[in-house]
Amino acid sequence: QVQLVESGGGLVQPGGSLTLSCAASGRTFSMSTINWYRQAPGKEREFVARIHWSSTTYYANSVKGRFTISRDNVKNTVYLQMNSLKVEDTAIYYCVRDTDWGQGTQVTVSS
Repeated sequence: QVQLVESGGGLVQPGGSLTLSCAASGRTFSMSTINWYRQAPGKEREFVARIHWSSTTYYANSVKGRFTISRDNVKNTVYLQMNSLKVEDTAIYYCVRDTDWGQGTQVTVSS
């Protein structure tokens, strides 16, 4: 079973930046597609970004141009660089591989 551990969440002002990390276990990490999802209070979980094993990336329209997903296969880690953060980006952010979910990391955007 794959273990996924997110980190890097916190409190930031609108317009600020944060970088989330997802550290994954498993020898097949470099061949894995990793997703970021988020869940805001009272809302359903929603897709945020995806990075394919080939490093092809996909983004939700709501974050396109502001968020960047990347990976370091040596460190078995995927990153989510979040810029120009908005209040509506406030959510718990989850790292997902196939059906395995991390425990999530809280991102709060507030003045």
